[in-house]
Amino acid sequence: MIEDSPMKYLALFTLALLTVGSTANAQGTWTPANRGSDNITVVGHIPLGGRLTVTDLDIEQELSRPYAYVGRASLLEDGPKGMDIIDFSDPSNPKVILRWRLPDQDLHMNRGGMDVKNFKWNGRYYVVQSFEFPQGPDNDLGAIVFDVTGLPDPDAVTEVTRILNPDFPGGFHNIFIYMHSNGRPLLLTTVRTGKANIYDLGRVVEGDVENALVGEIPVPEVGGRSSRRTSFHDLYAAWHPDTGQDRFYAGGTGGYYIFDITDLDNPSLEISLTGINGVDWGHTFTPSPDGRYVVAEAEYQYAPLRIFDLKPALDGEVTNIRRPISAWTANWKNLVHNHEVRWPYVFVSGYLDGLQIFSLMDPENPRTVGYYDTYVGPPTYDWIQVINGAFGVDVRNEDGLIVVSDMTTGFWTFRMDGFNGWNGEDWGMPDISSVQKWDEKSKEGTR
Repeated sequence: MIEDSPMKYLALFTLALLTVGSTANAQGTWTPANRGSDNITVVGHIPLGGRLTVTDLDIEQELSRPYAYVGRASLLEDGPKGMDIIDFSDPSNPKVILRWRLPDQDLHMNRGGMDVKNFKWNGRYYVVQSFEFPQGPDNDLGAIVFDVTGLPDPDAVTEVTRILNPDFPGGFHNIFIYMHSNGRPLLLTTVRTGKANIYDLGRVVEGDVENALVGEIPVPEVGGRSSRRTSFHDLYAAWHPDTGQDRFYAGGTGGYYIFDITDLDNPSLEISLTGINGVDWGHTFTPSPDGRYVVAEAEYQYAPLRIFDLKPALDGEVTNIRRPISAWTANWKNLVHNHEVRWPYVFVSGYLDGLQIFSLMDPENPRTVGYYDTYVGPPTYDWIQVINGAFGVDVRNEDGLIVVSDMTTGFWTFRMDGFNGWNGEDWGMPDISSVQKWDEKSKEGTR
């Protein structure tokens, strides 16, 4: 998951000294007794049990459905493999209402439930929990789809089907769900070698799993590497209003890539970000609502988030961009894991640094505007030292509630002063984020 290189450390340390906005700009100073900035309020918290067993999370966006889905995995020798469902109708008192686990827990190897996403289709609500087992039982299991329409009754949660990938065992490390301009709900998944898969979730839940694979996106060749030595890591998709395209954003081998996936049969590479000093592997990669700026992560110690301006490529002047316009870190000794963009804010799950929020109001000078440390324990000496703490982050657009999954301390809910919800149009941007508008069957004419 993390590739180390002394040259990368040197390059990133230099970049950090020159261009990084940091937590020093936030209100207040961190201490063990003062774990957050004055503008961040801890609304609620619930431990989930187990050290290094909590992975990603996703929340439903409708206020009438206050449910969070949290992946559970064994990142050490043992631990739960499955998914927790949390009812946070009272955000100050979240409750686990279902602990779903794969059968024969003891027979499964490390990992388990990794990424998780929810979607709505034909009036019913579903969750897709991805699984990753490099070997052993269920190593061909990519994801399980659940019908969660009947929540809050846990007995109403039913397994719909399983998506298997026996040709490329190892499961789906990451997934993303996107409402395509053709009106179909798509599941984008990592595959361990050479590509991303595209599944039509409408077909999946209607029982046609065999014909649900509707496209593949190849990892571009970099440095002569064969496809069996390349992969994507994080996936994202968004409508690009200026061109009317469905665009796919992915980090992976060589850097970062943007594809036009309007025609699912013929994905076309539009922009690449490769040859970047200190980056030979891309992780999370998220655009601004208008598609001009991107926040790019490279998951190794000392790496900041880099901010790139895509305007030269969007204007047709270049096809590859190598130099960021700025960078941000909470603590140069650590690294971050995931982030969510709600322009101009970037909400970060920062491992040992917990929840971090910075602003891109001036993209060349990112500034921290809030933080709260969800994990104050020691580094993880029996694993990768700088990886523990905040793993996943999500934001409910309707009212601005912020949620975090922490690998050891569990599930958290937060409020930030002055952030009472998000709509891109309030900021002069398209209303586009990772949140999908499931009741809009087509994007044409709606943006």
